[in-house]
Amino acid sequence: MPIEPPKVGYVLKRYPRFSETFVVNEILAHEAAGWNLEIFALGPVEETHFQDAIAHVRAPVTRLIRPERSGAGWSMLMRAAQRFPGAVEALAAQGASHGDGMQALALACEARERGVTHLHAHFGTQAASVTRLAARIAGLSWSFTAHAKDIYHDYAEPVRLNLKMREADATITVSDYNLAHLRTLAGRDADRTIRIYNGLDLSRFDHMPPGSDAREILAVGRLVEKKGFHILLEALLVMKERGRPHPCRIIGSGEEEAALREQIAASGLEDIVTLAGPMAQSDVIAAMRGAAVLACPCVVGRDGNRDGLPTVVLEAMALGLPVVSSDVTGLPEIVRDGQTGLCVPEGDPLALADALGRMVGNDDLRMSVSSAARRLIEAEFDIDRNAARLREVFLGAAAPRLEGVA
Repeated sequence: MPIEPPKVGYVLKRYPRFSETFVVNEILAHEAAGWNLEIFALGPVEETHFQDAIAHVRAPVTRLIRPERSGAGWSMLMRAAQRFPGAVEALAAQGASHGDGMQALALACEARERGVTHLHAHFGTQAASVTRLAARIAGLSWSFTAHAKDIYHDYAEPVRLNLKMREADATITVSDYNLAHLRTLAGRDADRTIRIYNGLDLSRFDHMPPGSDAREILAVGRLVEKKGFHILLEALLVMKERGRPHPCRIIGSGEEEAALREQIAASGLEDIVTLAGPMAQSDVIAAMRGAAVLACPCVVGRDGNRDGLPTVVLEAMALGLPVVSSDVTGLPEIVRDGQTGLCVPEGDPLALADALGRMVGNDDLRMSVSSAARRLIEAEFDIDRNAARLREVFLGAAAPRLEGVA
């Protein structure tokens, strides 16, 4: 008798988040394939702008805000103790913090009551910590996707990725660069760590190479150190001093906005650089349609934080917009120098200025890399194909437990 697909609970620190379009893409692909999902958010919404695609998600969202030690907290303890005898003592033995433990109890109860049979967390930090404990309490299979900051950032408290990879039924990551690093951490459990690229709904990204008159340099992302926008501004100054200034628009918001504005003013770039703030995905796509090149000069932050494979790079390549990136983490896997884009050394404004000038000034190069990049995206980053691979992982993890209760 065939086993029904598992009902999957997605566990996220916050949902929705403006920058995490890859999560929404994944959820929508699962729903299009007929799977039922539940979304569990561990924190409140903090943003005011959201991507349009979120409106199409059907899965209900349950917010498991951390309860205080009294009131709702005591009620949760009693509820969990009745449903899972010994769970509170087990959490204490695990050394779980009060906050993680309470959310794990709540997640275990909600998952069981809603018929969830597999839990999947995005990011190996808080979401994976709570999911690990909840799965242990409720007897569910679980997995998590590790992206970038959760792998490389120097956190004050240890993330314990090796423990999570050892206990998870599967660990997913989004680049071969990450995969090699995580498999080293995983040791004998390395075979349960796999790479599945993030994906795009390619039906929303018609390929169209930039016109020969396009001159704008576009950059999109949160205004944080790892995006390398300060390096981009240095490169733009070099280009201006060479007598070849090009207009540049930077779309996004973040903690580095004031510093970037100061750098723009100090460098005399106000006439060519615009900080446009956050935009909906449809507006970003429109901006890409009119640009000459996407600049993605990522760097490794002072705290070790770095990007994995920014979704905006995938979107640009799908649309036909040529990309100039740095050689950080997984970027060289897709921005293959001279083939699908141009890739320069991290933190090198002179090399970045040379590459941007070369791309903007060479129509044949732009046409060539635009076509090659689209072929690569179609081959490796189709969300339907990649989400299907992820569902195979979920089913493989949940099947033994489902068979046991059939």
